[in-house]
Amino acid sequence: MQIKEYRPIKSFTDLNAWKEGHLLVLKIYKMTKLLPSDEKFGLTNQIQRAAVSITSNIAEGFSRNSNKEKIQFYYTALGSLTEVQNQLLISKDLGYINLALFKEISFQTVVVSKLINGLIKSIKKHNT
Repeated sequence: MQIKEYRPIKSFTDLNAWKEGHLLVLKIYKMTKLLPSDEKFGLTNQIQRAAVSITSNIAEGFSRNSNKEKIQFYYTALGSLTEVQNQLLISKDLGYINLALFKEISFQTVVVSKLINGLIKSIKKHNT
């Protein structure tokens, strides 16, 4: 069993939610290379922007001083995550991506969702 060293969270990049969200962004950008070129200003742009919005809102929430503001940004990140999930379904249903890639990226969205929800719960717990 390996003992993990405790490192204080000093930056948004230290948050697991951001790290996993960043991996999701990278997967989305790779996936969108498979989309048809006529989707460049449609689905491609939409899903990329929504994915980047997830990590951007985690970063911005981290920098906020009040817990209420932090939570609001984390909820916005969850909203963007839901957009990504919807756009993934559209991409699969239109036949732009195969089922294996859909499942891989969908799994990553679930990981990110759980971590963001964990951040929110942690903040709410410390408020009481």
